[in-house]
Amino acid sequence: MKNSVIARNLLLSALLATAAAVPAHAQVTFNISIAPPQPQYEFIPQSTPGYVWAPGYWAWHGDRYVWVRGRSILQRTGYNWEPDRWEQRDGRYFRHAGNWARDPGYKAVKVKKEKQSKHRDDDDGQGNGGKHGKGNKHDR
Repeated sequence: MKNSVIARNLLLSALLATAAAVPAHAQVTFNISIAPPQPQYEFIPQSTPGYVWAPGYWAWHGDRYVWVRGRSILQRTGYNWEPDRWEQRDGRYFRHAGNWARDPGYKAVKVKKEKQSKHRDDDDGQGNGGKHGKGNKHDR
């Protein structure tokens, strides 16, 4: 019984060590030689303030294209949404995922803060909170 537990632990350790040595890849690329179909017509609802419409697109799924419907997404101030698109190069098709691109015409508006005086505004105009002004009950 002890031998089987030891053997199992050794085998498990060897498998974990081998898995740790294999590098992980963050991106998978593949070539598609079939052109995507024409975009489908979509009814675009009226946008809610603060949201923009991201149109639908064709995505490659295994061995065919599937339509991904458009959706409303939260607007990013100073950016424009660039929709998903397919690009043809050397007889192959490559998809560029939709993303936010900086709006070159956007001008940030600076809000001027009102200067605060070192003294509080008060009833007597002396900047002392009305505590020692003329007519104060402590001065009588």
